[in-house]
Amino acid sequence: MCIILTYTHPPDYKLPTSTRFVLAIHVLTSLAVTAGKPMRSEDLAFSVNTNATFIRSLLSRLQEAGLTTSQLGVGGGALLAKPPEEIRLLEVYRAVENGEVFALHRQGPNEACVVGRNIQAAIRPVLDEATDALEGQLASATIADVANEVARLGRFTIPWQGC
Repeated sequence: MCIILTYTHPPDYKLPTSTRFVLAIHVLTSLAVTAGKPMRSEDLAFSVNTNATFIRSLLSRLQEAGLTTSQLGVGGGALLAKPPEEIRLLEVYRAVENGEVFALHRQGPNEACVVGRNIQAAIRPVLDEATDALEGQLASATIADVANEVARLGRFTIPWQGC
């Protein structure tokens, strides 16, 4: 026997998701459009509209993954560690996100329930297929692709001297 409890969220409720991936793309794209000019975390934070401490944390993850580097001293800041054409969005995703795309039950379902006992085996193939599709799409796009689209939409050429 299963006991089903329902909880209703307010109509405008959205499930919380991480923004690290999108913000990391934003940061890397900013570095790409300046084409080798170091950017301070404060300047990146201005563009992203967040605080510099968060940007430094993000840059740390990106540096650990070999995607960014830093130049110390006056005029220093963050730089791409390799050409933007070589930075795949999948690399970025893996650098900043923790765990799987689709998380399963945190505590495990109730094995005493027929649904609980079988739900993970039932949904795992669909989630694996969706993950493969997402990863394939992210692997096909680069930071250069994003930077070129930003330049097209913003009607500017790379390298750009703005924020």
